Amino acid sequence: MNEQEENRSRWLNIRLKPDEYKGLEKRFNKTTFQTMSEYHRALLLGDPVTVIHRDKSMDEVLEELILLRRELNFVGNNLNQAVRNINSAHGFPDTRLWMNLLTIINGKLEPSINQIKEGMNKYADLWSQKLKVGKA
Repeated sequence: MNEQEENRSRWLNIRLKPDEYKGLEKRFNKTTFQTMSEYHRALLLGDPVTVIHRDKSMDEVLEELILLRRELNFVGNNLNQAVRNINSAHGFPDTRLWMNLLTIINGKLEPSINQIKEGMNKYADLWSQKLKVGKA
């Protein structure tokens, strides 16, 4: 049969200076542990500690991608509004006016879409270069 898991019944108390505790807390916050007890137990028992690493060199790329996504959302909203208006005016004399308006909007949106595509291609190339360097 399976061995029963033993409860943790022993306490280990230590006293720390406030700056020592802040340092431990700062290191704990960079890990994947849910509680500080788990983290300290892993340290004391020599278990592996997984630390979250953030690649700050990609911050600029992520900021640009966020801006590109926002721009793409604006484009989609404008296009949805135009199509909704055309569908509601179907069969009315205003349909031709809305079709012309959609052509104008499309002309204005095309540069934004191209800008987004160029930005995405640029960052995809940058990302693939980082991956190549990391594998080498």
